Amino acid sequence: MSTKWMGLMLSVVVSGSAMAAETPKATPELLAKGKTAFTSYCQSCHGEKGEGNGPAGMYLVPKPRNFVTEAFKKGNKPEEIFKTLSTGIPGSTMVSFAHLTEQDRWALTHYVLELQKQGKADAKGKKKGTAKK
Repeated sequence: MSTKWMGLMLSVVVSGSAMAAETPKATPELLAKGKTAFTSYCQSCHGEKGEGNGPAGMYLVPKPRNFVTEAFKKGNKPEEIFKTLSTGIPGSTMVSFAHLTEQDRWALTHYVLELQKQGKADAKGKKKGTAKK
């Protein structure tokens, strides 16, 4: 077998195993771990609440995703977000976080989904609050 094909097969096996991980449940412990990782790795670009307004984000083109109002570019399913964290998004400022442990990437996955849920719930509350005037 040629070196070219061996390299291709190895990359498929390695990337496939990283993407085929079973999705863990979003436990309070995993969400807490995700919040810690988000604060360390994501908040500077995406902002404290995931609204895409972090202090470093103002210098990035394209701007960081607003998890509250925008769909995730590569899909909203946990497996799709995990893959984005693992590979990044070519042509954007979203880099790969493959250097983090698998558990940390799953924790981040669930935490950003939680930010999205909280943001949508807050937006609904604001709409209801303004309608009662």
